[in-house]
Amino acid sequence: METSSQTTRKLKIGLLDFEPLRIAGLRVIFAEQPDFQVVATDWATAFRDSAIDLVVVVLRDQAFSLALLARLRSRHPGLKVLVIGAGSEPEKILDAITAGAKGWLEETANPEQVMQAAYAILEGSIWAPRRVLSTFVDRALEGSAARRKRSNPRFTEREEEVLQQLVLARSNREIAQALSIREQTVKSYVARLMRKVGVGNRIALSVQAASGVWGEKKP
Repeated sequence: METSSQTTRKLKIGLLDFEPLRIAGLRVIFAEQPDFQVVATDWATAFRDSAIDLVVVVLRDQAFSLALLARLRSRHPGLKVLVIGAGSEPEKILDAITAGAKGWLEETANPEQVMQAAYAILEGSIWAPRRVLSTFVDRALEGSAARRKRSNPRFTEREEEVLQQLVLARSNREIAQALSIREQTVKSYVARLMRKVGVGNRIALSVQAASGVWGEKKP
C-alpha cells in the first residue's frame, strides 16, 4: 500500500499550437522518457490548466504568439515554456525570452536536443545560445546604474561560487557536480541568494551577478 501511494507524479508536458503531424512526432520523443505525460492543448486550456509543468509552443505569428505567451506567464508565473521556431536570429530569441520563454529551439532540432532543452528548463535553467544569453545580460546592464548605488549584500565564499555558476547559465545539477555538493543544497543556496539580493527568480539573480553591481566581496 505504501509503495503505491508514493508513486512519483509524471511531469505534464503541454504541446501548444502544433500541427497534428508535429504533435505525433513530439509525442514519440517524449514517450521514450517514463517520467513524462504528453498532452496536446490549446491556448484557452493552457490559461486554465495550472498543472502543466512544461509548455512546448511553436512560434507561428511572432507578435501574436509572444503576446499570448506573455499573458500566459502572467497568469501562471511559475510556468516553464520552451519555444520552437524557425531560425536562430538573436533578436527573435531575445523577444521570446523577454516574453517569458525559458528556452528556444530551432525547428530543425533533433530528438536529443529536444530532451536536453526540456530537462534543462525543468531544472531551472535557460536553454538558448550562449551569445544570446550574453546579449540578454548586456542589455540588462544598461539599466543597472541605479542598482550600483545600493548597499552591497555580503556573500559567503560558497555563495560566491554558486553565483559564478549561475552566470554561466548552469542547471542545479551541473552546479552540484561542479561544486561537489547535493542538488538540493544548490536549490537552498539559490533560494537564499534570491532572498538576500531581493529578486524573485534566478534569471534576475544571474543578471545582477553578471553585472557586478554588488562590487567586491567585503571581508
